[in-house]
Amino acid sequence: MENKSKSSLFARSPNLQTVLMVEKYIEENSGEYTYTELWKLLPKKVMWQTYLVILDYLQSINKVALDKNGAVGYIWNPELAKKIKNRKFY
Repeated sequence: MENKSKSSLFARSPNLQTVLMVEKYIEENSGEYTYTELWKLLPKKVMWQTYLVILDYLQSINKVALDKNGAVGYIWNPELAKKIKNRKFY
């Protein structure tokens, strides 16, 4: 029984290419579409469950966020992250 629940947990694990495709599409269309609209407009079809896993992952690493209207925005700022990384804390 335990193996069945573990396998279903990872049944919708996306590959790296799919994650990068979704991330790039969100970056290019930041703030224009909701979750569902983005999913329907992706360059390649992705299963809904897989898509949700990708969005959860991108939110957990602070690359995307939802605004008050439900639009998905790309919030990652590599220049700022580089400045913070090289900063000396005392």
